[in-house]
Amino acid sequence: MSAFLSNTKNHYLFTSESVGEGHPDKLCDQISDAILDRCLQLDPNAHVACETFATTNFILVGGEIGFQNPDKKLPKIIAKEAEQIARRVALEIGYDSAEKGLDGKKCKFVNKLHAQSADINQGVVGTGLQEYEGQQGAGDQGMMFGFACNETPQLMPAPVFYSHQLLLKATELRKSGKFAWLRPDAKSQVTIEYDKFKPVRIDAVVISHQHDPEIEYETIKSTIINEVIKPVLEPTGLLDDETKFFINPTGRFVTGGPDGDSGLTGRKIIVDTYGGMGRHGGGAFSGKDPSKVDRSAAYMARYIAKNIVAAELADRAEVQLAYAIGVPFPVSIMVDTFGTEKVRIAKIEEAVSKVFDCTPAGIVKTLDLKRPIYAKTASYGHFGREGFPWEKTDKAAELKLAAK
Repeated sequence: MSAFLSNTKNHYLFTSESVGEGHPDKLCDQISDAILDRCLQLDPNAHVACETFATTNFILVGGEIGFQNPDKKLPKIIAKEAEQIARRVALEIGYDSAEKGLDGKKCKFVNKLHAQSADINQGVVGTGLQEYEGQQGAGDQGMMFGFACNETPQLMPAPVFYSHQLLLKATELRKSGKFAWLRPDAKSQVTIEYDKFKPVRIDAVVISHQHDPEIEYETIKSTIINEVIKPVLEPTGLLDDETKFFINPTGRFVTGGPDGDSGLTGRKIIVDTYGGMGRHGGGAFSGKDPSKVDRSAAYMARYIAKNIVAAELADRAEVQLAYAIGVPFPVSIMVDTFGTEKVRIAKIEEAVSKVFDCTPAGIVKTLDLKRPIYAKTASYGHFGREGFPWEKTDKAAELKLAAK
């Protein structure tokens, strides 16, 4: 049941999931973004599309990198360092032995990174069609969505936000050594009962967490409920006596990580965004530099949507931006407030066009995106977390004034 249909179904359950930093797909996202960060350290104008694949005792990176800096040493530097970066990320997550699913020190590594296509590059740097000469064009075509709602102080949908918080807590307990028998791979899921757009209770919580083989199931279940779920969710006031807990529902989760399931960059795009409560354009984020609007425009759309809600122009807002490759402006901008708007949507859209520069170059400048900030985004969601420029609400007052 989509949240979009809530006007016709006022009482419903909505579920979102998260995966931990040790999930095989998230391992790959973090490696891709760590390589991207290193490229941006070497050249802030680098164009990067880095993909990672992982399976039993094996990591592969591939994709395209185009350095705009003429220093011929840069491709050689990243070719040499890619392996070091991948192994470091795996070890920092906790993959330090084959028993856990991957040994970051000893696993096989293959590097298939190569130079970016000149055809793509000329459109991005503004040397393509004469009509757009000298202007930064979008790195690809497509549509991107941003979403915000007032369900949580972070202006995020409650199910996905709480799913992330559960795994952050579990990771804290694992890495602190308090429960060293926890292993890196983990997934969570939260089902919330809604009355129209208002969360009224948590109906179910699911956590599957990898663990050492000798730990008894009852110990795992008790620890997860009392040390992870209750400390995180009791303060919300949404737990009740009817809330159902499903902990490692198969009874055992020892084999995990890339040994239990292969990993690939960009396979957790709903986890990365709004948990399904809000549309998605289909493009993944990790491993892509900000010239790729798949990433930068999705961040801008979130920035706009969050400021709309923070300005109290609506209780919920979704923003769509669309682009054509090589073209230096959006081909469309759309705002949807699902009937929660306080002023006419036309006024909100007009205010958005006045306050926000949605050109590819404008997005990069507004959000200061040519920095090595991306490895931190690659687990526990790209949105709803402090420290990222697209999470600021510094345009709320200006937007509210423009919408009058």
